[in-house]
Amino acid sequence: MRLGLNLGYWGAGNDANNLELAKEADRLGFSVAWAAEAYGSDVPTVLAWVAAHTERIDVGSAILQIPARRPTMAAMTAATLDTLSGGRFRLGLGVSGPQVSEGWYGVKFDKPLARTREYVAIVKQALRRERVSFDGKHFTLPLPDGPGKPLKLIVHPVREQIPIYLASIGPKNLQLTGEIADGWLAIFYSPEYARESLELIRQGREKAGKTMDGFDVVPTSPLVVGDDWQAAADQVRPYAALYVGGMGSREQNFYNNLACRMGYEAEAAEIQDRYLARDYAAAAAAVPLGFLDQTSLLGPRERVAEKMQALAESGVTTLTVSPVLQDLEQSITALRVAVEALDLAGVG
Repeated sequence: MRLGLNLGYWGAGNDANNLELAKEADRLGFSVAWAAEAYGSDVPTVLAWVAAHTERIDVGSAILQIPARRPTMAAMTAATLDTLSGGRFRLGLGVSGPQVSEGWYGVKFDKPLARTREYVAIVKQALRRERVSFDGKHFTLPLPDGPGKPLKLIVHPVREQIPIYLASIGPKNLQLTGEIADGWLAIFYSPEYARESLELIRQGREKAGKTMDGFDVVPTSPLVVGDDWQAAADQVRPYAALYVGGMGSREQNFYNNLACRMGYEAEAAEIQDRYLARDYAAAAAAVPLGFLDQTSLLGPRERVAEKMQALAESGVTTLTVSPVLQDLEQSITALRVAVEALDLAGVG
Protein backbone atom coordinates (compact mmCIF):
# COMPACT_ATOMS: atom_id res chain seq x y z
CA MET A 1 0.00 0.00 0.00
CA ARG A 2 1.35 3.38 -1.03
CA LEU A 3 0.64 6.80 0.51
CA GLY A 4 -1.00 9.78 -1.13
CA LEU A 5 -1.73 13.33 0.01
CA ASN A 6 -5.03 15.14 -0.44
CA LEU A 7 -4.44 18.89 -0.77
CA GLY A 8 -8.14 19.67 -1.14
CA TYR A 9 -9.20 23.05 -2.50
CA TRP A 10 -6.90 26.01 -3.08
CA GLY A 11 -7.64 29.71 -2.71
CA ALA A 12 -8.84 29.56 0.90
CA GLY A 13 -5.74 31.16 2.39
CA ASN A 14 -3.85 27.88 2.75
CA ASP A 15 -2.05 27.81 -0.59
CA ALA A 16 1.48 28.37 0.76
CA ASN A 17 0.99 25.65 3.37
CA ASN A 18 -0.44 23.26 0.77
CA LEU A 19 2.60 23.71 -1.43
CA GLU A 20 4.93 23.02 1.50
CA LEU A 21 2.93 19.88 2.31
CA ALA A 22 3.26 18.69 -1.29
CA LYS A 23 7.01 19.30 -1.21
CA GLU A 24 7.33 17.44 2.10
CA ALA A 25 5.27 14.53 0.74
CA ASP A 26 7.62 14.44 -2.25
CA ARG A 27 10.64 14.26 0.05
CA LEU A 28 8.99 11.53 2.13
CA GLY A 29 8.33 9.33 -0.89
CA PHE A 30 4.55 9.72 -1.14
CA SER A 31 3.14 8.28 -4.35
CA VAL A 32 0.73 11.06 -5.36
CA ALA A 33 -0.65 14.47 -4.38
CA TRP A 34 -4.28 15.10 -5.27
CA ALA A 35 -6.10 18.43 -5.57
CA ALA A 36 -9.80 19.20 -5.97
CA GLU A 37 -12.09 21.67 -7.68
CA ALA A 38 -15.73 22.71 -7.27
CA TYR A 39 -16.55 26.33 -8.06
CA GLY A 40 -13.39 28.03 -6.83
CA SER A 41 -9.86 27.20 -7.91
CA ASP A 42 -9.53 25.02 -10.98
CA VAL A 43 -7.48 21.87 -10.50
CA PRO A 44 -5.25 21.84 -13.63
CA THR A 45 -3.64 25.18 -12.71
CA VAL A 46 -3.03 24.00 -9.16
CA LEU A 47 -1.49 20.70 -10.27
CA ALA A 48 0.80 22.43 -12.77
CA TRP A 49 2.02 24.62 -9.91
CA VAL A 50 2.57 21.65 -7.60
CA ALA A 51 4.32 19.64 -10.32
CA ALA A 52 6.69 22.54 -10.98
CA HIS A 53 7.75 22.55 -7.33
CA THR A 54 8.19 18.80 -6.88
CA GLU A 55 10.39 16.16 -8.45
CA ARG A 56 9.04 12.63 -8.06
CA ILE A 57 5.52 12.64 -6.65
CA ASP A 58 2.61 12.15 -9.06
CA VAL A 59 -0.06 14.84 -9.26
CA GLY A 60 -3.71 13.90 -9.64
CA SER A 61 -7.09 15.52 -10.08
CA ALA A 62 -9.58 14.47 -7.43
CA ILE A 63 -11.57 15.44 -9.24
CA LEU A 64 -11.64 17.11 -12.64
CA GLN A 65 -15.34 17.89 -12.99
CA ILE A 66 -17.02 16.35 -16.01
CA PRO A 67 -19.65 19.12 -16.49
CA ALA A 68 -16.88 21.74 -16.55
CA ARG A 69 -15.18 20.54 -19.73
CA ARG A 70 -15.86 18.79 -22.97
CA PRO A 71 -14.15 15.38 -23.01
CA THR A 72 -11.65 16.41 -25.65
CA MET A 73 -10.66 19.38 -23.47
CA ALA A 74 -10.14 17.00 -20.56
CA ALA A 75 -7.87 14.91 -22.77
CA MET A 76 -5.92 18.02 -23.82
CA THR A 77 -5.50 19.00 -20.19
CA ALA A 78 -4.38 15.49 -19.19
CA ALA A 79 -1.85 15.31 -22.02
CA THR A 80 -0.49 18.77 -21.21
CA LEU A 81 -0.12 18.07 -17.50
CA ASP A 82 1.50 14.71 -18.20
CA THR A 83 3.99 16.43 -20.49
CA LEU A 84 4.75 19.30 -18.11
CA SER A 85 5.18 16.98 -15.13
CA GLY A 86 7.38 14.48 -16.94
CA GLY A 87 4.81 11.69 -16.88
CA ARG A 88 3.44 12.23 -13.37
CA PHE A 89 -0.23 13.05 -13.98
CA ARG A 90 -3.26 10.97 -12.95
CA LEU A 91 -6.68 11.89 -14.32
CA GLY A 92 -9.44 11.67 -11.73
CA LEU A 93 -12.94 12.42 -13.04
CA GLY A 94 -16.38 12.87 -11.50
CA VAL A 95 -19.82 14.17 -12.41
CA SER A 96 -20.06 16.50 -9.39
CA GLY A 97 -23.63 16.94 -8.11
CA PRO A 98 -26.84 18.49 -9.41
CA GLN A 99 -26.46 21.79 -7.57
CA VAL A 100 -22.96 22.49 -8.89
CA SER A 101 -23.51 20.95 -12.33
CA GLU A 102 -26.67 22.90 -13.03
CA GLY A 103 -26.06 25.96 -10.84
CA TRP A 104 -22.46 26.71 -11.76
CA TYR A 105 -21.79 24.99 -15.07
CA GLY A 106 -25.28 25.14 -16.56
CA VAL A 107 -25.15 21.44 -17.44
CA LYS A 108 -28.22 19.31 -16.80
CA PHE A 109 -27.51 16.61 -14.22
CA ASP A 110 -29.20 13.75 -16.03
CA LYS A 111 -28.09 10.18 -16.70
CA PRO A 112 -24.69 10.66 -15.01
CA LEU A 113 -23.58 7.05 -15.61
CA ALA A 114 -24.24 7.12 -19.34
CA ARG A 115 -22.62 10.54 -19.59
CA THR A 116 -19.54 9.33 -17.72
CA ARG A 117 -19.24 6.23 -19.91
CA GLU A 118 -19.27 8.29 -23.10
CA TYR A 119 -16.97 10.92 -21.63
CA VAL A 120 -14.30 8.42 -20.62
CA ALA A 121 -14.52 6.65 -23.98
CA ILE A 122 -13.81 9.92 -25.81
CA VAL A 123 -10.98 10.86 -23.43
CA LYS A 124 -9.33 7.48 -24.01
CA GLN A 125 -9.75 7.77 -27.77
CA ALA A 126 -8.15 11.20 -27.76
CA LEU A 127 -5.27 10.15 -25.50
CA ARG A 128 -4.56 7.22 -27.82
CA ARG A 129 -4.04 9.95 -30.43
CA GLU A 130 -6.68 8.51 -32.71
CA ARG A 131 -8.84 10.73 -34.88
CA VAL A 132 -11.73 11.37 -32.55
CA SER A 133 -15.08 10.27 -33.87
CA PHE A 134 -17.98 9.46 -31.55
CA ASP A 135 -21.72 9.11 -31.99
CA GLY A 136 -23.39 8.91 -28.58
CA LYS A 137 -26.51 10.11 -26.83
CA HIS A 138 -24.63 12.80 -24.93
CA PHE A 139 -21.62 13.58 -27.13
CA THR A 140 -21.27 13.64 -30.91
CA LEU A 141 -17.93 14.32 -32.60
CA PRO A 142 -17.66 15.75 -35.17
CA LEU A 143 -21.04 17.45 -35.40
CA PRO A 144 -23.02 16.08 -38.35
CA ASP A 145 -23.74 18.05 -41.50
CA GLY A 146 -21.08 20.67 -40.78
CA PRO A 147 -17.49 21.60 -41.59
CA GLY A 148 -16.00 19.66 -38.68
CA LYS A 149 -13.82 16.64 -39.29
CA PRO A 150 -12.24 14.05 -36.97
CA LEU A 151 -9.09 15.49 -35.43
CA LYS A 152 -6.12 13.94 -33.66
CA LEU A 153 -4.50 15.25 -30.48
CA ILE A 154 -1.34 17.15 -31.39
CA VAL A 155 0.39 16.79 -28.01
CA HIS A 156 2.26 13.57 -27.23
CA PRO A 157 1.82 12.58 -23.56
CA VAL A 158 4.90 11.17 -21.87
CA ARG A 159 3.17 7.85 -21.12
CA GLU A 160 1.26 5.66 -23.51
CA GLN A 161 -1.58 5.41 -21.00
CA ILE A 162 -2.49 8.08 -18.45
CA PRO A 163 -4.34 6.36 -15.58
CA ILE A 164 -7.99 7.33 -15.24
CA TYR A 165 -9.78 7.30 -11.89
CA LEU A 166 -13.45 7.80 -11.10
CA ALA A 167 -14.92 9.21 -7.92
CA SER A 168 -17.94 7.03 -7.27
CA ILE A 169 -20.26 6.20 -4.39
CA GLY A 170 -23.46 4.55 -5.63
CA PRO A 171 -23.63 0.85 -6.56
CA LYS A 172 -24.07 1.31 -10.33
CA ASN A 173 -21.34 3.93 -10.44
CA LEU A 174 -18.99 1.57 -8.61
CA GLN A 175 -19.61 -1.12 -11.21
CA LEU A 176 -18.95 1.41 -13.96
CA THR A 177 -15.72 2.45 -12.25
CA GLY A 178 -14.47 -1.12 -12.28
CA GLU A 179 -15.43 -1.52 -15.91
CA ILE A 180 -13.92 1.59 -17.51
CA ALA A 181 -11.39 3.07 -15.07
CA ASP A 182 -7.95 2.24 -13.71
CA GLY A 183 -8.72 3.29 -10.15
CA TRP A 184 -11.39 4.32 -7.65
CA LEU A 185 -11.35 7.55 -5.65
CA ALA A 186 -13.28 6.73 -2.48
CA ILE A 187 -14.54 8.87 0.38
CA PHE A 188 -15.64 7.80 3.86
CA TYR A 189 -14.05 4.42 3.19
CA SER A 190 -14.35 1.96 6.03
CA PRO A 191 -12.64 -1.45 6.05
CA GLU A 192 -15.70 -2.81 7.85
CA TYR A 193 -18.01 -1.87 4.97
CA ALA A 194 -15.63 -2.05 2.01
CA ARG A 195 -16.44 -5.58 0.89
CA GLU A 196 -19.70 -4.63 -0.82
CA SER A 197 -18.17 -1.70 -2.70
CA LEU A 198 -15.14 -3.67 -3.85
CA GLU A 199 -17.36 -6.54 -4.97
CA LEU A 200 -19.28 -4.13 -7.20
CA ILE A 201 -16.02 -2.87 -8.66
CA ARG A 202 -14.86 -6.46 -9.19
CA GLN A 203 -18.08 -7.17 -11.09
CA GLY A 204 -17.34 -4.22 -13.36
CA ARG A 205 -13.81 -5.47 -13.93
CA GLU A 206 -15.15 -8.92 -14.76
CA LYS A 207 -17.58 -7.41 -17.28
CA ALA A 208 -14.62 -5.81 -19.04
CA GLY A 209 -12.67 -9.09 -18.94
CA LYS A 210 -10.27 -7.84 -16.28
CA THR A 211 -9.31 -8.75 -12.73
CA MET A 212 -8.54 -6.51 -9.75
CA ASP A 213 -4.81 -6.88 -10.47
CA GLY A 214 -3.38 -3.43 -11.12
CA PHE A 215 -6.60 -1.63 -10.17
CA ASP A 216 -5.88 1.23 -7.74
CA VAL A 217 -8.21 1.54 -4.73
CA VAL A 218 -7.68 5.06 -3.37
CA PRO A 219 -9.67 6.24 -0.35
CA THR A 220 -9.04 9.61 1.27
CA SER A 221 -8.82 9.37 5.05
CA PRO A 222 -8.74 12.40 7.37
CA LEU A 223 -5.58 12.23 9.51
CA VAL A 224 -5.26 13.68 13.01
CA VAL A 225 -2.32 12.58 15.12
CA GLY A 226 -2.51 12.84 18.92
CA ASP A 227 -2.45 10.88 22.13
CA ASP A 228 -6.24 11.04 22.60
CA TRP A 229 -7.95 9.57 19.53
CA GLN A 230 -11.42 10.74 20.61
CA ALA A 231 -10.18 14.32 20.92
CA ALA A 232 -8.59 13.91 17.49
CA ALA A 233 -11.97 12.73 16.13
CA ASP A 234 -13.56 16.02 17.19
CA GLN A 235 -11.39 17.83 14.66
CA VAL A 236 -12.93 15.78 11.85
CA ARG A 237 -16.54 16.47 12.87
CA PRO A 238 -17.05 19.69 10.82
CA TYR A 239 -15.72 17.99 7.68
CA ALA A 240 -17.97 14.95 8.08
CA ALA A 241 -21.00 17.10 8.93
CA LEU A 242 -20.45 19.25 5.82
CA TYR A 243 -20.54 16.24 3.51
CA VAL A 244 -23.19 14.13 5.22
CA GLY A 245 -25.37 17.11 6.06
CA GLY A 246 -24.73 19.83 3.53
CA MET A 247 -23.38 18.48 0.26
CA GLY A 248 -26.31 18.48 -2.13
CA SER A 249 -29.96 18.86 -1.26
CA ARG A 250 -32.18 17.01 1.20
CA GLU A 251 -33.47 14.91 -1.67
CA GLN A 252 -30.08 14.17 -3.28
CA ASN A 253 -26.99 13.89 -1.09
CA PHE A 254 -24.72 11.03 -2.13
CA TYR A 255 -22.66 11.16 1.07
CA ASN A 256 -25.74 11.04 3.25
CA ASN A 257 -26.90 7.99 1.31
CA LEU A 258 -23.52 6.38 1.87
CA ALA A 259 -23.71 6.95 5.63
CA CYS A 260 -27.16 5.34 5.59
CA ARG A 261 -25.82 2.27 3.78
CA MET A 262 -23.12 2.02 6.42
CA GLY A 263 -25.79 1.68 9.12
CA TYR A 264 -26.11 5.29 10.28
CA GLU A 265 -29.51 6.14 8.80
CA ALA A 266 -31.00 7.86 11.86
CA GLU A 267 -27.78 9.73 12.61
CA ALA A 268 -27.41 10.83 8.98
CA ALA A 269 -30.95 12.24 9.03
CA GLU A 270 -30.22 14.20 12.21
CA ILE A 271 -26.95 15.57 10.83
CA GLN A 272 -28.72 16.72 7.68
CA ASP A 273 -31.63 18.28 9.58
CA ARG A 274 -29.31 20.28 11.78
CA TYR A 275 -26.96 21.27 8.97
CA LEU A 276 -29.72 22.47 6.66
CA ALA A 277 -31.13 24.45 9.58
CA ARG A 278 -27.66 26.10 9.73
CA ASP A 279 -26.96 24.75 13.18
CA TYR A 280 -23.53 23.63 12.14
CA ALA A 281 -22.19 23.01 15.64
CA ALA A 282 -25.08 20.69 16.43
CA ALA A 283 -24.65 18.91 13.10
CA ALA A 284 -20.99 18.28 13.87
CA ALA A 285 -21.84 17.08 17.37
CA ALA A 286 -24.35 14.61 15.90
CA VAL A 287 -21.73 12.79 13.81
CA PRO A 288 -21.27 9.39 15.51
CA LEU A 289 -17.87 8.71 16.99
CA GLY A 290 -17.94 5.26 15.38
CA PHE A 291 -18.40 6.75 11.91
CA LEU A 292 -15.45 9.08 12.43
CA ASP A 293 -13.25 6.30 13.73
CA GLN A 294 -14.15 3.94 10.88
CA THR A 295 -13.41 6.49 8.17
CA SER A 296 -10.40 8.38 9.60
CA LEU A 297 -6.88 7.88 10.91
CA LEU A 298 -6.95 9.07 14.51
CA GLY A 299 -4.62 8.94 17.48
CA PRO A 300 -0.98 8.01 18.07
CA ARG A 301 1.31 6.33 15.56
CA GLU A 302 0.58 2.82 16.77
CA ARG A 303 -3.17 3.27 16.44
CA VAL A 304 -2.77 4.76 12.97
CA ALA A 305 -0.61 1.77 12.02
CA GLU A 306 -3.32 -0.67 13.13
CA LYS A 307 -5.85 1.14 10.95
CA MET A 308 -3.46 1.16 8.01
CA GLN A 309 -3.05 -2.58 8.32
CA ALA A 310 -6.83 -3.04 8.25
CA LEU A 311 -7.12 -0.76 5.22
CA ALA A 312 -4.46 -2.67 3.30
CA GLU A 313 -6.06 -6.01 4.17
CA SER A 314 -9.42 -4.73 2.93
CA GLY A 315 -7.99 -3.99 -0.53
CA VAL A 316 -6.65 -0.42 -0.40
CA THR A 317 -3.63 0.07 -2.67
CA THR A 318 -3.06 3.83 -2.29
CA LEU A 319 -4.06 5.44 1.01
CA THR A 320 -4.53 9.17 0.61
CA VAL A 321 -4.26 11.09 3.86
CA SER A 322 -5.72 14.52 4.54
CA PRO A 323 -4.36 16.40 7.58
CA VAL A 324 -7.42 18.09 9.10
CA LEU A 325 -7.66 21.51 10.74
CA GLN A 326 -3.98 21.68 11.64
CA ASP A 327 -1.26 24.27 11.11
CA LEU A 328 1.69 23.63 8.81
CA GLU A 329 4.00 22.27 11.49
CA GLN A 330 1.39 19.85 12.80
CA SER A 331 0.48 18.76 9.27
CA ILE A 332 4.10 18.04 8.35
CA THR A 333 4.47 16.08 11.57
CA ALA A 334 1.33 14.13 10.66
CA LEU A 335 2.77 13.22 7.25
CA ARG A 336 5.95 11.97 8.89
CA VAL A 337 3.94 9.94 11.39
CA ALA A 338 1.98 8.45 8.49
CA VAL A 339 5.22 7.20 6.92
CA GLU A 340 6.36 5.75 10.24
CA ALA A 341 2.96 4.12 10.78
CA LEU A 342 3.01 2.55 7.32
CA ASP A 343 6.43 1.08 8.08
CA LEU A 344 5.20 -0.15 11.48
CA ALA A 345 2.13 -1.74 9.87
CA GLY A 346 4.37 -3.65 7.46
CA VAL A 347 2.09 -3.07 4.47
CA GLY A 348 4.15 -0.55 2.53
